[in-house]
Amino acid sequence: MAEKKEAKETKETKATKGEAKAQEELGGNYVFIGKKGAMAYVLAVVTQFGAGAKEVIVKARGKSISHAVDVAEIVKNKSPEVSIKSISTSTEEVVTMDGRPLKVSAIEIVLKK
Repeated sequence: MAEKKEAKETKETKATKGEAKAQEELGGNYVFIGKKGAMAYVLAVVTQFGAGAKEVIVKARGKSISHAVDVAEIVKNKSPEVSIKSISTSTEEVVTMDGRPLKVSAIEIVLKK
């Protein structure tokens, strides 16, 4: 049981490090929406603004798009100085485990302070 817990923690740590590296490469003002609860991402956006960012970009793909919209709306409604600058949608092509190409919808919401 302890081995499974350690493996899970290691997997989560690797994912978090990968997200952090991707954010550094893209300028640091990105919040990528995944499987966590919406409030975790709201906290990430608020932290970015608290660190002095003028804009934060919320990105999501596939089923996480609705969570990205939720995060943007929660931040906008809780902070009157934050507004939505732009919303863009796209289709990204991802290769599945068995090598087939798969088209996935994506959204990018730019929040400004």
